[in-house]
Amino acid sequence: MKPLLPIAVLLALAACSPQPTEKPAEAPAASAAAAPAAAAPKPPKADIPAGDYTLDKTHASLTFKVSHLGFSNYTASFADFDAKLRFDQANAAASSLEATIEPKSLTLPAPPPGFQKELTGPQWLDAARYPTITFKSTKIETTGPDTGKVTGDLTLHGVTKPVTLDVTYNGGYAGHPMDPNARIGFSAKGAFKRSDFGIAYGLPAPGATMGVGDEVQVEIEAEFSGPPLKASPAS
Repeated sequence: MKPLLPIAVLLALAACSPQPTEKPAEAPAASAAAAPAAAAPKPPKADIPAGDYTLDKTHASLTFKVSHLGFSNYTASFADFDAKLRFDQANAAASSLEATIEPKSLTLPAPPPGFQKELTGPQWLDAARYPTITFKSTKIETTGPDTGKVTGDLTLHGVTKPVTLDVTYNGGYAGHPMDPNARIGFSAKGAFKRSDFGIAYGLPAPGATMGVGDEVQVEIEAEFSGPPLKASPAS
């Protein structure tokens, strides 16, 4: 608080000083059309090569949320997952995505003893019986300059159902001297009902919230590495 003391003293002196008898000239009004703040720079999207891209696991996350008693959205994640992307910036329909998730890699915030084992056990993910969760795209379409939808078959708990992800394309580059491969990045969100996949334990009664919600909200952040940067022609 010490840095505020000199300011307080100056304000007090100004309040006690004699006021001028003449009205001072008014300062010119600020321009109504102030210059807008500069927009944050966005990564480029030009010259991104088409081809096969692999997930950069160092810069990827997969989290999900479910309602807990209606009081909060319990949030957890998977630590072990992978994805392969065939990417064509100029033709979304020609792109495709396949992903795999290891359910035993479920990561929980401050779990009580035995909780992680319970969630990967028979009443929930049943990871021993269904050791892999997979997603395979069936349709990719654009909805705007930087947005799109990825629809695919999600296989979870031994059941396969279609799920759609809303995707934002964050940009990329063809390569960099310190990163000599093409790189692209995405953010994605989606939702599905766990009961559709045979995971109905702990569902609230109709019209109630006492339990664990049926809707699972998924959030993904991912960067992919692609074809190598083309060498510049020799001088």
